[in-house]
Amino acid sequence: MTSFFTAAPGYCSRFGVAVLLVVLADFLFYGQPADITVFLFAILIAAAVVAVHPAAFSDIRVWLKPAALLVALLPLAENVSPLSVSIALAALIIFALSLSGRLRHSLARIAGQIVLFGLAAPFRFVSDFIRWRKTARRFGGRRVRLAAVAVWLMPLTLGAVFLALFGAANPVIEYWLSLIDLLKLLDLIQLARIAFWLFVLAGVWAFLRPRLPRFSWGIRRPNHALAAAQPATNPQRHVIEDIVGKAAILRALIVFNVLFALQTGLDATYLWGGVALPDGLSYAAYAHRGAYPLIVTALLAAGFVLAALRPGSETSGDPLIRRLVYAWVAQNIVLVISSILRLDLYIGIYALTYWRIAAFVWMGLVASELALIIARIALEKSNEWLSSANLLTLSLTLYACCFINFAALIANYNVDHSLEMTGQGIPLDAWYVRSLGPGAFPALDRFFDHQDRTAAAGAVRELEGLRASDEDWYRTVQRNWRAWSFRDWRLLAYLDSKGSLVLPQPTQPSLPGR
Repeated sequence: MTSFFTAAPGYCSRFGVAVLLVVLADFLFYGQPADITVFLFAILIAAAVVAVHPAAFSDIRVWLKPAALLVALLPLAENVSPLSVSIALAALIIFALSLSGRLRHSLARIAGQIVLFGLAAPFRFVSDFIRWRKTARRFGGRRVRLAAVAVWLMPLTLGAVFLALFGAANPVIEYWLSLIDLLKLLDLIQLARIAFWLFVLAGVWAFLRPRLPRFSWGIRRPNHALAAAQPATNPQRHVIEDIVGKAAILRALIVFNVLFALQTGLDATYLWGGVALPDGLSYAAYAHRGAYPLIVTALLAAGFVLAALRPGSETSGDPLIRRLVYAWVAQNIVLVISSILRLDLYIGIYALTYWRIAAFVWMGLVASELALIIARIALEKSNEWLSSANLLTLSLTLYACCFINFAALIANYNVDHSLEMTGQGIPLDAWYVRSLGPGAFPALDRFFDHQDRTAAAGAVRELEGLRASDEDWYRTVQRNWRAWSFRDWRLLAYLDSKGSLVLPQPTQPSLPGR
């Protein structure tokens, strides 16, 4: 019973911190744009996690953890996107588990902990509340509730006294207190707002009480007596060895190397050698059709290599098989490079999009995975080492992507390679460029400046007018400090240096009454 009463104030203090975070989240996010406020709120969550784990400061190296967390949160200051938010959430989960002493050391196991944490986070508060209620009934609920209230009685009472004294001594605080209208606060209580509060409460509580779900699996003990009674030879085992054994893997590698060499030779002949394609097939179609299937092929090849050359297996120690695997993986890397060049040819004809950039990143990750497979085999590392290395590569890649303005990248490429700017290629899909958002403003301005305004088509004039209205809307949003980000700050500096766009003269008379 004593242990519970000592733990109950811990629950109450965490709940108080969680409520404070909910209030701050309401001020920062509800009905407001979310940009720099996401970065600030992540720092507040990290500070709250540190506050509820004071024992973590016994380690002299504890300051390395906040420094690493700050580096992981920097993408939020650059720009708020699903990718930067995902990286921040993963970093906060690792930070909370680390301070609570529950973080594993292997990168692959850490990834599993992040997934489990995310799955259990929505239910953590409800689970803890039910457990607290059951424990309270067991040890005497009234006494526990009185202890929980008593621990907050003195701080809240003295806090109210101090606040009243500050209000009497400071006219600013007195003005803030005069703005508090209880009836108006009751009007703010809406169903959507309550749902927002509960959502934030469940989210922050998971970080304040970082726990992972526990699974109990029924493990059946082997029956040694029954196993001893089985015959020494099993016909089915010999069949399996024939299918996936050393001889089968050796033959498979020979066949695979030949097939991949054929594919690489075709690419070298048609794409890079300049040989004419069969009738009815263009180079763009050849490039586009082969890019994505080849990536799937490389992934299947990687899976086969991992299954065939398990650490300590008979096949992994065979020199011939190892050399065939090296040759095959090298061909897969060439295949991925060929896919990247195929996609580059296709983009050169049909312009750039988000999905095509994602394909470039994905192909690069597949190539790095294949290279790591060779390193795993050569260094005789485990599959867990390979998983950790792949996760580290993926994490660094996604982190770097947070600092790339893909909207501006796409807009600049499409404008600079359009028919209107270079005299070759395809016409610019200016409406798609506009749909990319404010990041496309500089590219659109460069496109408009290149046009002959006296001979510009009506669609271009209309788009130029919409560009000016988009800038007005963007500047209006940026007046709210919550919408600040480093990327937006750079864009505003560009817009201020360029000056406001002059709206084109209307081609039709104004409507009556204007």
